[in-house]
Amino acid sequence: MATIRQLKRRIASVKNTAKITNALQLVAASKMRRAQDRATQARPYAEKLRFVLAGLATQSGSSGDSAPHPLLANRPVKNIAVLHITPDRGLCGGLNANLNRAAGTFVAMQHEPVSLVAVGKKGRDFFVRAHAHVAAEFTDLGDYPTQGDTLGISSLIINDYLNDVVDRVYISYPLLVSTAIQRPTITQLLPIEPPRMDSGAGADGFRQDYIFEPSAKVVLERLLPRYIEMQIYDAILQTAASFQSAQMVAMKNATDSASDIQRELTLTYNKARQEQITNELLDIVGGAAALE
Repeated sequence: MATIRQLKRRIASVKNTAKITNALQLVAASKMRRAQDRATQARPYAEKLRFVLAGLATQSGSSGDSAPHPLLANRPVKNIAVLHITPDRGLCGGLNANLNRAAGTFVAMQHEPVSLVAVGKKGRDFFVRAHAHVAAEFTDLGDYPTQGDTLGISSLIINDYLNDVVDRVYISYPLLVSTAIQRPTITQLLPIEPPRMDSGAGADGFRQDYIFEPSAKVVLERLLPRYIEMQIYDAILQTAASFQSAQMVAMKNATDSASDIQRELTLTYNKARQEQITNELLDIVGGAAALE
């Protein structure tokens, strides 16, 4: 059994740990709302962009031009790239481990050579330790990245695809479902697969009777790179919001666990102290009896 001095040291250590985790929880909670708002505000634009892209792809395909845009054209797959987006920091529960496990499993299942573009230190470190080919890395984007911070990533991905360095690109990131749930997601980024839509106009859809100048094909060529940029930016916003949410939950659980441990140690300390006092009283009574 631990001595009273050891118990006092352990209680003080657990108290200090609880103070640190509680402070991290409060910081993450203050940042979480802003990060979630940024991720939520970007979704309507991304959804509307998908509808516009579907309508443009339909009109461009029906214009008689048999040569699709390079970002839309499927070709034989010889090399694959995975844009792996993770946080730069830890202390966020199992978020980083789940993201790296999902991406690692996906890479292991591919039959073609895979190169990694790592956004975030945790994903980069994981694949460096796994001796994977990390072609590029982007770190320290901050808690609130802007679209300008992500343009370098988009340019690298688009240029590698247009120059036939890679034939297919996937993006791996955490999808923010709720504050407590962040789901690892891997989707195809290139070639672009426009969503299908009905021929009629929907309430939130894209009307087919619009007239484009100079043409739907030219507008589509300008829009496709913007679409890729928005997809990457949205994934990075999702990652930032997921990190703050996961860290807040993890630090809350750590604070609660530290409080439980502190109560148990305090109870053990009180029992040990009572036992020591009882033994001292018995020694005093025994000494007095011996003197008589």
